[in-house]
Order: sequence, then C-alpha cells, then structure tokens
Amino acid sequence: MSKSTLAILIYVAGLIFGALVLNIWSAETGPKAFIGIIWTAILLIALFYADKNEKNIN
Repeated sequence: MSKSTLAILIYVAGLIFGALVLNIWSAETGPKAFIGIIWTAILLIALFYADKNEKNIN
C-alpha cells in the first residue's frame, strides 16, 4: 500500500469520525468548522510529502 493511499484512508476515517462523533457538519457554524479545514490541509501536506518521497525513491 502506498503512502498516499494510506494518507487518504486516514483522512476519510477522520472525516467520518468528525461527522459522527464531533458533529462538525451540524447546522451550527463556528470554530468546529475549522477542524475540517485543518484536517484537509494536513491531508494535502501528507500527499505532497508522500509524492515527493515516492519520486526520490524511484
């Protein structure tokens, strides 16, 4: 399993956790909404470094 696939699986699991447990997609908007934005930023950073690492290995 590649690192990018692993990062995406962790991201989806985190989104499901956030939706069901933390209720970040409720009708109330507030500071909890930034959790989703930060989580997406972490995914993008992880994908960038996974791709960069994969290119260096080959």
